[in-house]
Amino acid sequence: MKTQKAENWCQCHLADQVLSQLLEKVDAEVAEKCRQEGCQYCSGHLHRADYRRKPRGLPEQDRKREEEVFRDSFCCAQEGCRKRHTPPSVRFLGRKVYWSPVVVLVSAVRHGITPQRLRALRESLGVDRRTVERWREWWLQAFARSSFWQAARARFLPPIDPKALPASLCEAFGVDRRDRLLELLKFISPVTTGSSPWSRSL
Repeated sequence: MKTQKAENWCQCHLADQVLSQLLEKVDAEVAEKCRQEGCQYCSGHLHRADYRRKPRGLPEQDRKREEEVFRDSFCCAQEGCRKRHTPPSVRFLGRKVYWSPVVVLVSAVRHGITPQRLRALRESLGVDRRTVERWREWWLQAFARSSFWQAARARFLPPIDPKALPASLCEAFGVDRRDRLLELLKFISPVTTGSSPWSRSL
């Protein structure tokens, strides 16, 4: 993945307001499917139990809405169960405070980018250098060793280079296009939650 090209599509995607709208729509559709299926433990009805998130790194047009962002979540209405169901997400990468595309793309262009350009990218997004390094560590350790990735990596030919994650994953999906980035985010969405049985079944 050529560094200049990767840097360009990274900046393009992170300023893309349409992308943020698409991600919100995908999360809403997944959440509705979760609600309709009911509790995966007792088949009870699910009640809304969304919680506020304040994701950093949103496109400039969306930053004024930061106080209005919620993570879709549900709680079983059945007494004695009350299990929480938080569907997989393409907007939030687990508990990380930054918007999911930021974590993916900035971590990807970390390979080969000059220190000056990386510093400018971090400053424009408000991302600390140590935060980027923690993301890289997460990709190379927690993600690479997860049961999800151990099962899912077999579908890629040629194989994904685990030492170059997530850049190698971005290259495999061809994320220079918006729709391909969206597919990548859908692909990794099972790792964004631990409370939904969907993520444990993959």
